[in-house]
Amino acid sequence: MAPPLLLLLLASGAAACPLPCVCQNLSESLSTLCAHRGLLFVPPNVDRRTVELRLADNFIQALGPPDFRNMTGLVDLTLSRNAITRIGARAFGDLESLRSLHLDGNRLVELGSGSLRGPINLQHLILSGNQLSRIAPGAFDDFLESLEDLDLSYNNLRQVPWAGIGAMPVLHTLNLDHNVIDTLPPGAFAQLGQLSRLDLTSNRLATLAPDPLFSRGRDAEASPAPLVLSFSGNPLHCNCELLWLRRLARPDDLETCASPAGLAGRYFWAVPEGEFSCEPPLIARHTQRLWVLEGQRATLRCRALGDPAPTMHWVGPDDRLVGNSSRAWAFPNGTLEIGVTGAGDAGGYTCIATNPAGEATARVELRVLALPHGGNTSAEGSRPGPSDIAASARTAAEGEGILESEPAVQVTEVTATSGLVSWGPGRPSDPVWMFQIQYNSSEDETLIYRIVPASSHHFLLKHLVPGADYDLCLLALSPVAGPSDLTATRLLGCAHFSTLPATPLCHALQAHVLGGTLTVAVGGVLVAALLVFTVALLVRGRGAGNGRLPLKLSHVQSQTNGGPSPTPKPHPPRSPPPRPQRSCSLDLGDAGCYGYARRLGGAWARRSHSVHGGLLAAGCRGLGGSAEQLEESVV
Repeated sequence: MAPPLLLLLLASGAAACPLPCVCQNLSESLSTLCAHRGLLFVPPNVDRRTVELRLADNFIQALGPPDFRNMTGLVDLTLSRNAITRIGARAFGDLESLRSLHLDGNRLVELGSGSLRGPINLQHLILSGNQLSRIAPGAFDDFLESLEDLDLSYNNLRQVPWAGIGAMPVLHTLNLDHNVIDTLPPGAFAQLGQLSRLDLTSNRLATLAPDPLFSRGRDAEASPAPLVLSFSGNPLHCNCELLWLRRLARPDDLETCASPAGLAGRYFWAVPEGEFSCEPPLIARHTQRLWVLEGQRATLRCRALGDPAPTMHWVGPDDRLVGNSSRAWAFPNGTLEIGVTGAGDAGGYTCIATNPAGEATARVELRVLALPHGGNTSAEGSRPGPSDIAASARTAAEGEGILESEPAVQVTEVTATSGLVSWGPGRPSDPVWMFQIQYNSSEDETLIYRIVPASSHHFLLKHLVPGADYDLCLLALSPVAGPSDLTATRLLGCAHFSTLPATPLCHALQAHVLGGTLTVAVGGVLVAALLVFTVALLVRGRGAGNGRLPLKLSHVQSQTNGGPSPTPKPHPPRSPPPRPQRSCSLDLGDAGCYGYARRLGGAWARRSHSVHGGLLAAGCRGLGGSAEQLEESVV
């Protein structure tokens, strides 16, 4: 009975191994080897007791939870050099015993927060040679306490989850080379006490922030695990920010400087410390003072130069640092924007530019001009409505006793969409910084403001509503009072005017145009008929005349039979017979008579042009079209 039982066990073991794979059972551990088998997916019949699974060099494109379900004893999983582009959430959820995961040489672009969940005892994670551009902040959370080797080289990473990497206390090797990392946060490696190798080769780092981790590479006796640091191939900016790294004295490396211009191309460790210098900030230009109306946007600008590039800050009138809020934005380039200004925003602002070499400051004065408010409104601080703007302004003027007998503000040259506002120079003793025009119409309740320089005494209002009533008031803004003082706004006068209605279409001109067109058409037909009739008579007259004309012969000689020909007698010269006069109405072949037909055609042409020109000259304003449009309608 023993041989049949042995065969049965062998048959059951052979069935558990996938057909294209090779299974090895050594030392009570099962290894499934499926490399170079042309697989398009993970074989579904892999023995769940497998300890080592090798699926490298295949064509697997995606991983999901069913692929490794119930494989709790799997320790080593190799998926290198496949075509994996997506890892489903918790695809490795049951691999609690996994120690090594190789995903290098695939086509991963992104790792989500749940892509690597499950292997809580993972020690080696190899993700090099992919196309990773983003790794979610919580992608490594399940194995932060156990990971010892992390390889993210040869990807497209600009940022990595620094918070997660900095919380790996037993991490020994970190490979970040051949990426596009341009900044390292300060203290990113401060907690990595066991880190022995850090590779930052061929990134875009211009500077490195000081970190106690880097000093371990200088003194091997200071720590049981000296650091091997590699950062060549980066565009290092050799200034005072890298002086701390230069003092580590590592002449065995071949890092070079990329800037500034005087140090470009020189070996980093060969540059003397005295040449690692910085330039203090210098305010190149800034807004000196800014005047805005209440409620408008205020933009304060400040530009600074220095090496390294200065960091810009703003301090408000209350001596507090201005930060980003719902109504104020401080940009890194030194621009400060206040979305909706109020009286409390006025005052002096200080622009501060700082870098490791020093700081520079500049002061900007912001003044907010308060808008005038009506005095007869029920709610405090509310603005006059469209129907009472002029009334409230006149009431205030009468209360102050400044309403003059003659109107100080006039609106002339009023059309359907425009009007010219004019006013006098006013009293010379009153200083004026600018004029403000307020107006609204009976068609719209919106109060419109226009700012006019103090040197102007007229303003053309455009884009008005045809056939509407307008109320307008003119105010003078004085710069002598504070921005919150309403007495700085002085009323000069008000006016009421109405725009002209829209002109209707001119139907009479349309009739004239139609009549002119018919006249030109009938005249053209008559001229054509007359020309045809004249040509017909000419052809008939010439045919009859050619039959009556005698045949004229010249140089006629008689033929003889060999005898000499008689010499002709010379004839005395005679004058040609008088040519009969022909009627110009019948003969169009003669140049002189042909002018009659031309004169007749020209007369009709001049008549049509005169009618056409008269129509153009009498264009109707209501049509709203140009002369070219009218000409097209006539033709």
